[in-house]
Amino acid sequence: MRQRVRWWSAGAGVAIVLAGLAVRSATDDGPPSTAAGASAPPSMSASVSSSPPSPPAVPACAGAVGRLSLGERAGQLLMVGTPVDRPRGLRAAVRRHHLGGVFLAGRSKRPAAALRADIAALQGDAAMPLLVALDQEGGSVQTLKGPDFPLIPSARRLGAGPKAVLRDTVRDNAGRLARVGVSVNLAPVADTVPAGLGEGNPPIGAFHREYGSDPVRVAEDVRTVVPASQGAGVLTILKHFPGLGRVRANTDTSTRAVDRTATVGDAYLEPFVAGIDAGSAGVMISSASYPRLDPEAIAAFSRPIVTGLLRDRFGYTGLIMSDDLGAAQAARAVPVGQRAVRFVRAGGDLVLTIRPQDAGPMTAALIAQARANPAFAARVDDAALHVLEAKQRAGLIRC
Repeated sequence: MRQRVRWWSAGAGVAIVLAGLAVRSATDDGPPSTAAGASAPPSMSASVSSSPPSPPAVPACAGAVGRLSLGERAGQLLMVGTPVDRPRGLRAAVRRHHLGGVFLAGRSKRPAAALRADIAALQGDAAMPLLVALDQEGGSVQTLKGPDFPLIPSARRLGAGPKAVLRDTVRDNAGRLARVGVSVNLAPVADTVPAGLGEGNPPIGAFHREYGSDPVRVAEDVRTVVPASQGAGVLTILKHFPGLGRVRANTDTSTRAVDRTATVGDAYLEPFVAGIDAGSAGVMISSASYPRLDPEAIAAFSRPIVTGLLRDRFGYTGLIMSDDLGAAQAARAVPVGQRAVRFVRAGGDLVLTIRPQDAGPMTAALIAQARANPAFAARVDDAALHVLEAKQRAGLIRC
């Protein structure tokens, strides 16, 4: 018998009625993976083994997942892009596909009040409150600008200055985002770009998106950014795990982004460990290749990287999301729906696509695979749990 259960939005106090099914046991779809490579250096080993990251202090949402239909659970695993100047165009997709989140794409100088109204309209169409995300890093990557959203210095510039300035800048920006209804900033960039490469690194260095060339210093900045943003009400997403600082191609425009150096003992992982220790709500997986970690698949489709390294070795328990799997050239060889399936099978939770037209094929593929494979269905349940826990942590729902 299907039960009718009441959802409460913590922010608006609006009751939303959902019907659901009993939750499956959240088992994985295979044995734990072991990433290839050397042992971690002493500093990283200490970070991971002697001080494991603590999970967010929020109640478990397993029962809430069980009250969702399979279609609703599959929809929760998608974050879909919409133009920041015209976000209401995604309203039908929000309703039809039960989307877990929306990504505000592009650049805008719109007043805060106008954006707040648009976000509220999207939330009004969602049976469950949406995670609303954007790229507000600063420098060349700043979605919102104008009188209500002052220009933010680049990460490279902020990383070279006092920590107090970094903290206050991030806190002020997060407060402005939270007031218009943005709950997730796809930041900070935890990638380290070697000094000798600099702007020769197309995705990060060319735009001064990195905090520096020393992973120890970058880790210090990440430790500053995470609590500054989340303390002001906007969840952080560490990106782009396991690092884009050494590649010589951009995954958005090329299939040749490869880091042949990274191993499980890579010092360049230290900023990600620091962000995990600081309590970051999310980690974004890159779409580059890392042959010494997994010679078979890009990171977004790699179980050794997503589950073996991030989940098992680093003990990360929060939300794992993909980099764009829609328009990005790095994933173009894989059919659209299977991109979502492969990411979730690898251990990911929230699939990002900047293309609204991907919502249908991706949800359909997730549902079909879950119906055909009980182990994958359990993985969908587990992923949905991580999404709901992030929403609870953002203050959007109470499980």
